[in-house]
Amino acid sequence: MKRTLSSQSSAPALSQLKIAIVHDWLVGGGAEKVVLALHEMFPKAPIYTSYCTDTWRKKLDNKVVTGFLQYWPLSKLRKFLPLLRIWWFEHLDLTGYDLVISSSGNGEAKSVKKLNKKALHICYCHSPTHFYWDKHEEYLKSPGFGIFNPLARLGLKILVRPLQKYDLKAANRPDYFVANSTHIQRLIKKYYNRDSIVIHPPVDVDRFAPRSGSGSPASKLGFVTVGRQTPYKRTNIIIEACNRLKLPLTVIGYGPEHQKLIKMAGPTINFIENASDEDIENYLAKAQALIFAAYEDFGIAPVEALAAGTPVIAYKAGGALDYVNQETGLFFDKQTTDSLVEILKKFNSKNFDQKNLLKNAAEFSKQQFINKFKQFLEKKCTF
Repeated sequence: MKRTLSSQSSAPALSQLKIAIVHDWLVGGGAEKVVLALHEMFPKAPIYTSYCTDTWRKKLDNKVVTGFLQYWPLSKLRKFLPLLRIWWFEHLDLTGYDLVISSSGNGEAKSVKKLNKKALHICYCHSPTHFYWDKHEEYLKSPGFGIFNPLARLGLKILVRPLQKYDLKAANRPDYFVANSTHIQRLIKKYYNRDSIVIHPPVDVDRFAPRSGSGSPASKLGFVTVGRQTPYKRTNIIIEACNRLKLPLTVIGYGPEHQKLIKMAGPTINFIENASDEDIENYLAKAQALIFAAYEDFGIAPVEALAAGTPVIAYKAGGALDYVNQETGLFFDKQTTDSLVEILKKFNSKNFDQKNLLKNAAEFSKQQFINKFKQFLEKKCTF
C-alpha cells in the first residue's frame, strides 16, 4: 500500500465520490463481466479502456472512453502494441476522481498514475500479466496469434525483461489489490509481493437455473466441455479420454485448435461451433458433468455448470480449487489423458446432490460480488 489512510477519518458515502473505472480492453469474456457489474454499481462512472467493441459500448450505456488505439490501423494491431498501451494508460488524466477502480489482467489498466494525491486506487486483478510471468514459456511455444506467431515470439523474447520491470513498477501504483481467486492471490504475492483479498468475479447463476426434467441423475446424458479451443484449455486430453472410454462428449466452442480436435475425435464426440446462450444452458443442464482441463485463473464455465445443477470434473489447479470440492465434483491430479481417464472411471453423477451444487454456485453470484466489493470499498474509502 502506498499510503496509510487515517482510521480516524469518516468514510464518505460511495455515492458522494467521483469514481472512474479503468479496464485493459473490452471485447468479451469473464473480465468484462466484472466491468459490467462495476458499471451496475456505479452507473455514472466513466469507463476508460484502450479498445472497446460496439457491442460492449452499448452494454455499458456508452459510458466508455477510448483513445487513439480504438481506431484503424492500431485497432487491428492492438495485441502487438504493449508499449503504446502503456503510454496511453500512463497519460490518462484521472486527477478529477476520488476513487479509481482498475480491472486488470493481461493488460495495463493498473498502470494509471495521473491521480489526485488524495485519491484511492484499487486494482481488481484477474492475474499478473501471463505473458511476462507464470505462462511466459507457454506463450513462447503457442502465442495464439496464428500466422503472426513468429513475430509474437520475437517480441516476447526481446521485450520480456523490460516489460517485467515495468509491470513490477506498475503493480506498486494501486493502493490495494483484490484478487479474483485464491490462486491469483498467491500469484500477486509471488510476482508483485503485494497482499490482496479475494472477491470472486460475478457469475450469472440465475441464468443457469435447472430446467424441468434436467435435475435427476437419470436424466443426465454424456459429458460436456465449453470454451475457446486454444492449447492451454487442454481440450485434447478431454477428447482423448472420452475416445478411450467411448464416452459421449459434447465440445462447445471454437478456436485455433478446432480442426485439430475434430481430426482426433472418435464417434462419441460431438462438436457445437456456434452455440447460442440457450444451447449452452441446455447442454450444461443435461450433462452428467462438465469436464474442465484448463489451468485457469478462475474459470466461469464450471461455476455456470454448478448453477445448472451439474457437477464438475476439473484439473486440480488454479481457480478450480475455489469451487470444486467433495460436494461439487472431482479432481484429476495431472493434466494428462491417463489421469483424467482414471477419474472418469470413478465418476458417478448420482453421488452429487443438486441442492449442494446450487448452494455452492450461489456463493459466486453477481449480487455476492457487488455486496462484497461494496463492503470492501466502504472499509477502505476513508479520507
